[in-house]
Amino acid sequence: MKKIEAIIRRTRFEDVKQALLDAGIEWFSYYDVRGVGKTREGRIYRGIVYDTSSIERILLSVVVRNKNVEKTVRAITEAAHTGEIGDGRIFIIPVEDAVRIRTGERGDIALYNAEQEK
Repeated sequence: MKKIEAIIRRTRFEDVKQALLDAGIEWFSYYDVRGVGKTREGRIYRGIVYDTSSIERILLSVVVRNKNVEKTVRAITEAAHTGEIGDGRIFIIPVEDAVRIRTGERGDIALYNAEQEK
């Protein structure tokens, strides 16, 4: 199992969400986050300089079985890509175990309904 975390533009979130659903990834969490990027600049609005080095993004978090890692990464990459600086990052992290609280199932079976696989 792997945990995939992706930091993406807020404007691309709906496209990424739909791409994940189309790829069969039906469960994930997302959070509004702020970060500091490589580009530093100030913007002037009505004579006041605003620091834009702090950027708003969405952090997606999903745990998938090993066989679904590549299709998940591909879905996020294709949907989030604009070709401009600031498209984001994807991190793939090993997951040691998972437990479904309701049934006590452990391992990757805890990530999906076995009845739906038949």
